[in-house]
Amino acid sequence: MPNISLDRVSASHAQTPILTDTSVTFRAGRCAAVIGPSGTGKTTLLRLLNRLDEPSGGTILLDDIPITRFPAPELRRRVGLVPQRPTLLTDIVADEIRVGRADLTAERIDTLLARVGLPPEFRARRCLELSGGQAQRVCLARALAVEPEVLLLDEPTSALDAESAAAVATLIRDHTANGGVVLVSHDTAFVTEVADDIWTLQHGHLSPSDERKTQ
Repeated sequence: MPNISLDRVSASHAQTPILTDTSVTFRAGRCAAVIGPSGTGKTTLLRLLNRLDEPSGGTILLDDIPITRFPAPELRRRVGLVPQRPTLLTDIVADEIRVGRADLTAERIDTLLARVGLPPEFRARRCLELSGGQAQRVCLARALAVEPEVLLLDEPTSALDAESAAAVATLIRDHTANGGVVLVSHDTAFVTEVADDIWTLQHGHLSPSDERKTQ
């Protein structure tokens, strides 16, 4: 199970510093939550971890290998990002989940839907008919289909009810059995429930929020 690390990383967004000479390791087999005020760059941090954004300095490593050494498609299979605002690419849910894995059987799609708290009949639903929360979970199932080692989740419960959020919490716990999770969230109760390590991003620095958990 790979760790993903920042080694003296600096980054900015629209000329606003996001990270300043930051070193931290998000450890395999654990869920790390990144919290902090809005606008501090938490989403940018997730995008840095699979090269949707690039740092201005320092190195990001996957299992001690700089992520720049991986072809982008390979990296994004291994480090999968599920954004807060879902983008669906196809007409039918089953085809959406197959975007990165065209060989998926209907049975496997149903299993992925169940993992994100959706019933099997959603396989035939049109993507345009989905609510925001349903679309968010379909994007999560699409990411899980390629079996990422590290799962990056941006506000995964922002459009979900309590029952659906509980399904995502179970999914996170299951994923850390064989991989790692880094999530951004303003949902304090959810973070407290699922996170092993909690970090605060503020003023360009990432610091542990709970010494007991991060040691």
